[in-house]
Amino acid sequence: MTPRLRSRREFLRLAGLAGIGATLTPGLLAACAAPGSSTAAQAGASTNAGLGALRIGYLPITDAAPLLLAHARGLYAEHGLDAPRPTLFRGWSQLAEAFQARQVDAVHILMPMAVWLRFSQGFPLKLIAWDHTGGSALTVAEEVESIEDLVGTTVAVPFWYSIHNVVLQLLFREAGITSVLDGDASVADRSVKLVVMPPPDMPPALSNGAIAGYIVADPFNAVAEVNGIGKVLRFTGDVWRDHACCVVVMHEDDVRDRPEYAQAVVSAVAGAQLWATDNRAEAAALLSADGEDYLPQPLPAIERALTHYDHGEYVGSGAIEHPDWETERIGFQPFPFPTYTTELVRLLKETTVEGETAFLDELDPASVHAELVDERFVRQAIDDLGGAAAFGLADGLSRTEQIEA
Repeated sequence: MTPRLRSRREFLRLAGLAGIGATLTPGLLAACAAPGSSTAAQAGASTNAGLGALRIGYLPITDAAPLLLAHARGLYAEHGLDAPRPTLFRGWSQLAEAFQARQVDAVHILMPMAVWLRFSQGFPLKLIAWDHTGGSALTVAEEVESIEDLVGTTVAVPFWYSIHNVVLQLLFREAGITSVLDGDASVADRSVKLVVMPPPDMPPALSNGAIAGYIVADPFNAVAEVNGIGKVLRFTGDVWRDHACCVVVMHEDDVRDRPEYAQAVVSAVAGAQLWATDNRAEAAALLSADGEDYLPQPLPAIERALTHYDHGEYVGSGAIEHPDWETERIGFQPFPFPTYTTELVRLLKETTVEGETAFLDELDPASVHAELVDERFVRQAIDDLGGAAAFGLADGLSRTEQIEA
């Protein structure tokens, strides 16, 4: 029997939904299996033998772009997969529960969340590729000029087990600021209250003053910029160079027992990443209502999220402190670097989260990657698409992590 989450209440608490009446109904989960179609996907006839159905789940963020673009451009069909239109979920808990219930076959989830599901909840998933790098930022009210100005306020994160929570608390520790999850923030104690909030709720909460800032994936940072309700204080990719945020995961038995199926998924996603890197404006249009309508945000916000990382603007404001890193606002490459997994687990041990954390004490950061990740398919996909250099990986499939808060 597939392991279930030990406690629905624990899951909802980690997702920040417990106590506010949020529920996951059978109807919501059933909706995951609802068929749909993409004009582009229908038009592209498969050139391979049929490998079966692939149901994709996603959140309405640009992190999901490779999974969505692979559908829009018919890449799943080209690799022999019957992929109906991906199913949109509003929050991480809904997406994860649908994946666990096998209502969807492949999803993008936060990498720390993948660690939590695998090692705390015992859920048999496999990380098969990175979905993207960077792509997130700390967005604050216009009057906030520095991290110091957040002392005594409330800041929202999308999930406790997220790179957003990890990076935010790293910034706070560097500034001598304490993160609190219960009670109120205090100027005297140099603390900031952290709350979990679904990404779509963040811009309205910032606009009405319920929070002083939020750290999340785009295009919700771009939404604040475009609508004049907030500004980027710091890009997460400028704190941790080319960090993974969302990763692509599948059920372990599908990866183990259906290798051609898993390879097709990774190859399609990697192909979409390669295309998106060189066609950012066109990718934004495809994702928006002007194209395939996968993302509900307006095109200017989506396009800004994929293209706007102006050094003249952001170095001056302090949102970028490392222009020499030569990164993008969001990057697309599929290889899951073991050094990143190791450093992420180490930092998770230093990050304040709700719920039971004893499992983190038992994890050896250096050994997590081998159990969590299956690199076979992504290595093959990279080779087939021109090698590491085609994805801008000048040092090949190895690297040293760079973190500078």
